[in-house]
Amino acid sequence: MVKVEDIQQYGKEQLETVVASATTMQHGIQAIAGAYGDYTKKSFEDTKSMVEKLSGVKSLDKAIELQTEFAKSTYETFMAESQKIAGLYSDLAKQSFKPFEGLIAKYTPAATH
Repeated sequence: MVKVEDIQQYGKEQLETVVASATTMQHGIQAIAGAYGDYTKKSFEDTKSMVEKLSGVKSLDKAIELQTEFAKSTYETFMAESQKIAGLYSDLAKQSFKPFEGLIAKYTPAATH
């Protein structure tokens, strides 16, 4: 027989789990937004610096050299930041579902062999 207390406890556990997951999601999304903001700011500053350097160049060879260095640096930064942000997304997914693991384990019968 199902008791009212059992139903209330089940509901309370589910609510606590959802709140924990939502809190984790909020912190994770803030971290991701911060990472995007930092990358955007750095990219803008790097581009501004490149334009300033390029405006002072007197030869085509030097301009091409600066542009090549800038393209290489920009690509490396993009790849590093992309990996960092991808890691943040992965961590967010893992941490967001972690509170549900205990709840699932508690209410899922163990597999028998």
